[in-house]
Amino acid sequence: MYRSEHGKVCYIELPTLDVERSAKFYQDIFDWKIRRGEGGSVSFDDTVEVSGTFDTKRKAVDDPGFILSIMVRDIRETIARIEEAGCEIVRPLGFHPSELVAHFRDPGGNLLGLYQEPQR
Repeated sequence: MYRSEHGKVCYIELPTLDVERSAKFYQDIFDWKIRRGEGGSVSFDDTVEVSGTFDTKRKAVDDPGFILSIMVRDIRETIARIEEAGCEIVRPLGFHPSELVAHFRDPGGNLLGLYQEPQR
């Protein structure tokens, strides 16, 4: 059954220079499901409910007005995997004194965040 939640983030158009590289990055690092449509479109589903597409017609913004963060189980492991994939950690773990967050640039040049829930 389809649930519609007013105000829920549900779809992202993610700028990229190389669809295949971005798709592999998000699949390998964050376990996103990659879908291929007729006509060559490549879309994704995160591990919960958000979907989107990779868009070569949009440009990444060097310094966006807001940061979209991706929740991870182990932020240190994720940072290492992002660096291994050749992407930049822009603000390392520890820049925010009370949260486990970091900022990175993906293969398309997008600035995004990582977030790990604090262990209790």
